[in-house]
Amino acid sequence: MTVESKLMDQALIGLETAEIQELLGAGSPPYRARQVYRALYRQRVRSVDEISVLPKQMREDLGRRVALGWPELERRYESTDGTRRYLLRLADGRTVEAVLMPEAGRDTICISTQVGCPVDCKFCLTALLGLERNLTAGEIAGQVLYIARDNNLDPAEGRVNIVMMGQGEPLLNLPAVLKATRILTGREGFGLSEKRLTVSTSGIIPRMEELGAASVRPKLAISLNASSEEQRRELMPITRKYGLQSLLDACRRYPLRAWEKLTFEYVLLAGVNDSEEDARRVTRLLSNLNCKVNLIALNPGPGIPFETPRPELVLRFQEILRKSFPCFVRKPRGLDIYAACGQLKRVEVVGIEGSK
Repeated sequence: MTVESKLMDQALIGLETAEIQELLGAGSPPYRARQVYRALYRQRVRSVDEISVLPKQMREDLGRRVALGWPELERRYESTDGTRRYLLRLADGRTVEAVLMPEAGRDTICISTQVGCPVDCKFCLTALLGLERNLTAGEIAGQVLYIARDNNLDPAEGRVNIVMMGQGEPLLNLPAVLKATRILTGREGFGLSEKRLTVSTSGIIPRMEELGAASVRPKLAISLNASSEEQRRELMPITRKYGLQSLLDACRRYPLRAWEKLTFEYVLLAGVNDSEEDARRVTRLLSNLNCKVNLIALNPGPGIPFETPRPELVLRFQEILRKSFPCFVRKPRGLDIYAACGQLKRVEVVGIEGSK
C-alpha cells in the first residue's frame, strides 16, 4: 500500500495531536496540529474547509488526502419522553446505534463500541446481532461528536455524561476505547471530565486489569445480572470463561481512584433473578466492595424469552440492597423507540416516524 492510499483510508476524527502532526508533515509547525485537533473535537467542524485558521492551500491539500470521518445519519427516532435514538452509517456502509437521554440539568449519551456484540447475554436484543466488527476510536468518538453537534451540547456549558453501554463489549475493543477516551477527555478538544465517562463490561477479567492500568480511563461498570454462579452461567455464557468469583476477585483488586466507586448493573427478570433471596445473595457477593448498584427492570423486545418484574418486586429488591450500599432503580428511557438498555438491535419502530 502506498503512503497516499494509506492516507485516503484514514479519517481525521480519531487522530490525536501527534498523529495529526505526522499527517501534516515534518515541515508543519506543531501549532497547526493543535489547531486541527481543536477544530475537530471542540468546534466539531463538518469539513476541512471549515478549519479557517489553516491556510487555504493547506486545507485543500489535507482535504484531498484524508476524509474527515463523520458518521452519516441513517435514521433518527424520537421518543415521547424526549429520548433520541440515532442509527448512524459508517464509512463501510455498516450501521451502529447511539442514544441521547436528555434530563433536567444533564444530558447522557449512550454510545456503541462494536457493530453488534459477541457476548451472548440471553436477555439482550443486541446479542441477537452477533459481532460484525470492532469500531475504530474515531467511530466511537464520532457518535458523541455527531449527537453533541445535532443537539448543541457542550461539556463546558452543561453536564454531559457519556456511557459506553450501547452495542458491543467495550473491553474486547479496549485499545480503541482508551484512545476514544483520551480524545473525548482532551482539554483542548471535547473537554469531558473522566468522572463523566463510564464503560460497561460483562466481565472480561484480563481487560479489566489493562483498563485499571491506563493513565486516562473511564469509570467502570460491571454487568452482574445474577446472584449465583449457576444463574449467571445461564444468563451470561461469558461466565463459563470468566467465573463469578474470579470476577469479584478482580473487582476487589481494581484500582479505584479517590472519588470513584465501582458500579454494578443488575437486570431484573421476572421469576428468574428478582426474589428477596436473590437480593440477599447479591448483598453478600458485593460485601467489602466500594460500589453502588443500578437496578434495571427488563426492557422487553421481540425474541427475548423473559418478562419484566412487577414494580413492587423491583422496589423490594432495592430496599434490601440499600441497607448495604447505594442502590438505584434506573428509569427506562425510550422504550417506545427501542432505545432502552438492552434494546439496541437496529429495530424499525412501527408507528414512530424516523427522520433522516
